[in-house]
Amino acid sequence: MVLTNRLTTVLAVALAGSASAITLDITSEESIKNAASTASFNTMSNYTSNHTGSAPGAIPSDWWEGGALFTTLIQYWYFTGDTSNNPAVSEGMYWQRGSGNNYMPSNSSSYMSNVDQMTWGLAAMTAAELDYPQEAGMPSWLTLAQNVHRVQSARWNTNTCGGGLRWEIWPYQAGYTLKTAGSNGGLFQLSARLARFTGNQSYADWAETIWDWSLTTLVNNETWSVADSTSASDDCATVGRTQWTYNYGGYLSGLAYMYNFTNGDTKWKTGLDGLLNTTFTTFFPEKYGGKIMSEITCEPLELCDNSEDTYKGLLAGDLTFVSLVAPYTYSEILPHLQGSASGAAKQCTGGTNETLCGRRWYQTTWDGTSSMEEEMSATSIFTSNLVAFKDGAPATQATATNGTGSSAYGTGSGTSNGTSSTSTSASGNSTATGTTKNGGSTVACGALGVVAAILAGAVALV
Repeated sequence: MVLTNRLTTVLAVALAGSASAITLDITSEESIKNAASTASFNTMSNYTSNHTGSAPGAIPSDWWEGGALFTTLIQYWYFTGDTSNNPAVSEGMYWQRGSGNNYMPSNSSSYMSNVDQMTWGLAAMTAAELDYPQEAGMPSWLTLAQNVHRVQSARWNTNTCGGGLRWEIWPYQAGYTLKTAGSNGGLFQLSARLARFTGNQSYADWAETIWDWSLTTLVNNETWSVADSTSASDDCATVGRTQWTYNYGGYLSGLAYMYNFTNGDTKWKTGLDGLLNTTFTTFFPEKYGGKIMSEITCEPLELCDNSEDTYKGLLAGDLTFVSLVAPYTYSEILPHLQGSASGAAKQCTGGTNETLCGRRWYQTTWDGTSSMEEEMSATSIFTSNLVAFKDGAPATQATATNGTGSSAYGTGSGTSNGTSSTSTSASGNSTATGTTKNGGSTVACGALGVVAAILAGAVALV
């Protein structure tokens, strides 16, 4: 009787919504959760790295995207309570950690950049702050984040440009001479978040060092614009001014966390106010109403690649937590998140299930594009709007309850020179075995998860 009633209810909900696109009432928590659930399922329908013979967490040709994906899904779990993706998230996060527990697995370390590694470090930091469950016998999320910080801060280079972190790690890489907003903004963000989480002043000192250097090179404190890169080859005399949402997100987050850590110090508030205003005027164009986010460098001509399609979602997540740790910004940020989500929902009419989301959130109909990365960004913008219904700020080491502050590995394990030895299968050097475990379909979030699975034809009812 219980099974019959459950199936009847699920089928009724599925049939009611199967012929329509994602609908969104931005004032309704349930409606936002429904939209986020559908988008997250569509995202994970593209995730095959947990299939037999694959390396969990490793996105083919874009290793760094695994970190971005899991950051998005941890935030989704935090705001919705849906645990359906957690098995895939945990598996991938642990698998790719590398033998040094610093996200330099042997399969990827020879070609990764500092930005690539940092994306995973920030995913671990997100897991620590949001008190994401840990597995017994594994290093804590905090340990993993700290180890990434340790190896990257050791790469801080004062031989050229008076400081700065290079984009690439190894001299044989083409981008080794570049010092970028992605690499330096990432290390700045992690430093600030570790300062707040641990209360350790040394992390705050690192954040200040990176910010002060950035103000001399990549961040213009008159226009509050962020340059994409500068080059050690001319001692950072010139900069590349291409504008990306991702670059702003890293610096905005770091500024907000330092504002929180210092109880509102003017230095951090000034930077946060300036960058936030430029973020709004640059990436929320007035011609689209001023409240819908656009990746202005590549969207107009549909030139965005897969990596660039993740950027808006990452900025949405950063803005969400800026509004929590610097609460005075909430009233400015929320309307931009709401406008973007409402616009994105109108895009989500693609595919045979009529719920795939496109790239241009300012268009009122699907733009014909769809990828895992676009679905990730849609998941993030829907999830971010649940901040209106969530009390409290991210945890600190003192308030976390899932053991994120310590582990059998301590807080200092890992290599210090940025290299790692041959990894075991738990470190990303082998392939996964066993049955397919798609985190978006194996465990249902009440009716939401089951409905999404039925619509995609991915669940067999028994």
